[in-house]
Amino acid sequence: MGYTQITALTIFIITYIGIIFNKLPLLKLNRIGIAFAGGVLMIVCGVISFEDAIQSIDFNTIALLLGMMIIISALQLEGFFECISQKTISKANTSSRLLTIVVFITGFASAFLVNDAVVLLFTPVVIHICRKYSLNPMPFLLAEIFASNAGSLMAITGNPQNMIIGIASNIDYAKFMLYLLPIAVLSMIVIIYVINRTNHDIFKTKQLVFVNEDNGKTYHLKNMRVLLVIFCFVIVGFFVGKLIGISIPIIALVGAALTIMFSKQKSEDILKGVDFSLLLFFTSLFIIVAAVKQSGVLDMVFQINLQENMISIIVIFALSLLLSQIVSNVPYTILVLPIFTLAGSEILWLTLATSSTLAGNLTVIGAMANLIVIEQAEKEGVIITPRKFYRPALIITFLTCLIAIGILYLELLLSRI
Repeated sequence: MGYTQITALTIFIITYIGIIFNKLPLLKLNRIGIAFAGGVLMIVCGVISFEDAIQSIDFNTIALLLGMMIIISALQLEGFFECISQKTISKANTSSRLLTIVVFITGFASAFLVNDAVVLLFTPVVIHICRKYSLNPMPFLLAEIFASNAGSLMAITGNPQNMIIGIASNIDYAKFMLYLLPIAVLSMIVIIYVINRTNHDIFKTKQLVFVNEDNGKTYHLKNMRVLLVIFCFVIVGFFVGKLIGISIPIIALVGAALTIMFSKQKSEDILKGVDFSLLLFFTSLFIIVAAVKQSGVLDMVFQINLQENMISIIVIFALSLLLSQIVSNVPYTILVLPIFTLAGSEILWLTLATSSTLAGNLTVIGAMANLIVIEQAEKEGVIITPRKFYRPALIITFLTCLIAIGILYLELLLSRI
């Protein structure tokens, strides 16, 4: 093993250890800073040239994520998420119905609005309602976590790893949803059942929960109308983009530009809501993986031969369940992209999207949405303990993955008819 291979492997290992633990000894860096430093070191140490590093960045994914962030930020400023939560969760009159509403609203909102943003804005609302009516927020927050991951898998715009996979695979937006919608819906039903059964003391009673729609937050319905029209056009554009010859990232950017132009909010305020550090994180990961691939140090890994069969589907789920817990599902997805590009199979791309997303429900660090809810809950004085998390997490992950494997294999067989 030569200098380039040793250097690439060393930087790769240190970077991914830092990503796992969100820190490195003696350095005040979080996972974003660590990924950025790792990418720069790959260039400085000669593992990859600056020109190749720039070419390795998937700007389509970055553009799609940026466009969606801008649209979501503008909607947030107008109180869109408060409006949705108040108008829907207030329809619950029992704890069981509240659970069902939390799961399905979180799940379907996550499919189109990126799950990380959804849980960030929904978590305080769920806690507020639970406290107002003396309900333990824990099971509802757990349901929100699991539903945000399960629901987000149904659309390319549901989570960052789906965006990466959707762009890399060039699968049509509608086809992506058609294949994965049944898995998402069944997974949400499983979540409701498991949370209900593992918290039987909370859901066994039929005590009414009359929710007042006023939770202290305001929304501007008049200002929101134009933005909602733009958002609807963006979603429609995702479905018909291929027919009219416009890519999904361009549609998202056009929607973002129109949002900034016609929003009643100042453009600088909208842009403040964009998580540019997350874009830097993904950019750095693209460079790191490209550098490792170019060095040849992981050639054996990247040359794994996947086939369109049940064994490969199970292998992908097994790898996702294991590696998503080690490095989280987004870095894992970027790492294995070359394997799936080589395979060139739509059903295997969809298997990666499903497995990497559902694997996020297994552990606290499996997905970013998990950490967001837990951190937001702690700020509100609600501590989600490991015991409370892992008991339903293990059951839900096992059942949803089992369902997903069966459905994906059935869809594979139907595609061959």
